Amino acid sequence: MNNASDSKTNGFDPERRLLTAERVMEFYATLLLAGLIGLLWFLSVKNNQKYRLPPGPNPLPLIGNLLQINKDEPFKSVLEFSKTYGPVMTFKLGWQRVVVLVGYDTVKEALVDQADDFTGRAPLPLLHKVTRGSGIGISNGSRWRQLRRFTLSTLRDFGMGRKGMEEWIQEESKHLRARIRNFKGEPFDPTTLLNRTMSNIVCCLVFGQRFRYEDKQFLKLLNVISSLVKFDSSPMGMMYNIFPWAVEQLPGQHHTIFAKITEIRDFVEMKIQEHRQTVDPSSPRDFIDCFLIRAHQEKDNPSTEFHNDNLFGTVMNLFIAGTETTSSTIRYALSVLIKHKNIQEKMQEEIDSVIGRERCPNMEDRKSLPFSDAVIHEIQRFLDIVPFSLPHYALEDISFRGYTIPEGTSIVPLLHSVLKDEKQWAAPYSFNPQHFLDQNGNFKKNPAFLPFSAGKRACVGESLARMELFIFIVSLLQDFTFTCPGGPDSINLVPEYSSFANLPRSHKIIATPR
Repeated sequence: MNNASDSKTNGFDPERRLLTAERVMEFYATLLLAGLIGLLWFLSVKNNQKYRLPPGPNPLPLIGNLLQINKDEPFKSVLEFSKTYGPVMTFKLGWQRVVVLVGYDTVKEALVDQADDFTGRAPLPLLHKVTRGSGIGISNGSRWRQLRRFTLSTLRDFGMGRKGMEEWIQEESKHLRARIRNFKGEPFDPTTLLNRTMSNIVCCLVFGQRFRYEDKQFLKLLNVISSLVKFDSSPMGMMYNIFPWAVEQLPGQHHTIFAKITEIRDFVEMKIQEHRQTVDPSSPRDFIDCFLIRAHQEKDNPSTEFHNDNLFGTVMNLFIAGTETTSSTIRYALSVLIKHKNIQEKMQEEIDSVIGRERCPNMEDRKSLPFSDAVIHEIQRFLDIVPFSLPHYALEDISFRGYTIPEGTSIVPLLHSVLKDEKQWAAPYSFNPQHFLDQNGNFKKNPAFLPFSAGKRACVGESLARMELFIFIVSLLQDFTFTCPGGPDSINLVPEYSSFANLPRSHKIIATPR
C-alpha cells in the first residue's frame, strides 16, 4: 500500500502511463493512416496526370464523387454534370475510375463506331457474387467470345425471333390470360403472375419445360431473382458494387439473398444432372442439352470454356435478364395504358380491326399494327429499364475523342441520356407514341431507340424480348380492358427503384373481360 502510494507521489502512475502510451499509439496510427491515404491520393493524382482524362467533378479521397450523386436517381445527377463537363466525363466511385458517355452521338461512336475498343465488361461485384465470375454476363476475352457465339446460335436454333419461339410465347400467353380471368374483375397485383409467365419462357429455352405457376421450386427461383434485382437497384446495392468488402460486413437483407443463391445453384445443378442422364446428342431439347453436347465435344480441349461453372453462370444470366426486365416492362405497360385510357382504346380498335378477338397475335401482325407497335416502343423508351446499361470496361488504354481512357476503367454508356436525348426526341420526358409514327400514321424507326444497348455487347435476348412484349401486350388487350380501383390519376409512373434498373411501382389493377 505504501509503495503504491509512494509511486503515485513520486509521479509514477502505471495506469496514467498506460493511458498515455495508448494515446501516443493512436496518434501515430492516425498519422500513419493519414499518410497512407495521402500517398494513395498522390499516386492517384500522379497517375491521372499521366493521361489526358475526360473532365469531371473533383473527387474526395476514398469516397470519390459519391456525395455529389443522388443515391435515389444517380443517372439524373450524372446527366446534370454533363451540362458542365460535356458528353464524356470522369467520375470516381470510391477508388474506381468511371468514364460516363452521354447522349446518342457519343454512345453510338463508342459502342458501334469503335466497337472493338469497348467490348470489355466491368467486373460487377454483385453479378460476380451470383455467378462466381462465370458465364456470359461479365466475362471477357476468349471466354466471352466463345459463350456469346454459342448462346446466340443456340437461341437462334431454338427459334428466338422465329416461329418455334413464337408458338411458345403464344401458348404461355393463353395460360396468363386464363389465370387473369380467374380474378373475375376483382383487383389484383400482376407482379408475381407476370414474373412467372416471363420466367416460363426462359424455362422453355433453358430447361425444355414450363412450370406450373404453383410449383414451389419455381416460385423460390423467381423470388430470389426478384430480390436480387431489387437489391441491385437500391442505394445499398449501388454501394455493394462500389464497396463490396464493406457492405459484406453490414447487417441487412443482402445476406439472406446471398444465402438463397446456394439454393438456386442446387436447383439448377439438379436440372443439369437430369439432362446429363437423358441427353440425346442427335436431338437436343434445350440450351442445357446443347451446352452439355458441346462440353463433351471439347472435353480434351484444355482452353475450352464449356464447363459446369460457365453453364450455371450463363443460365443465371439468362434468367435474370430474361425474367425481371421483360415482366417489369409489361407491368409498366399496363400502368401506362390505365393512365392513358385513350391510348388503350385506340390500340384495342386497331387490334380488333386487324386481328379480331379470336386468334392469338403473331409477329407478322406487327407491320399491320403501327399504332400498337409505336406504343410498345414508347413504353420501352419512357420506362428506360436499364438507365446505366451494364458497365463496359477498358481492357487496355482506349483513345476516344481526344482523351485516353486508361486500362481498368469502368465505362458507362448512359442509356438514359440516349432514350431522353433532346436532339433525338421531340418530347423526351413525355409519353408520346408519335415519336415512332410518321405524318401518315406509319411506324418509323428512330436510331436512338437503344433500350437493349448497342454494339458487340448488346443484349443477346433482344429478339426474344421484342417478341414477348408484342405478343403479350396485344393479346392482353384483345381479351381485357384494364383499369384500377383508384382511377387513372392514382397511377404513379415514376419508378419505385432507380439505380441499376428502373423498376416500376406495383399497382392493383382490374382486368375486365371484353
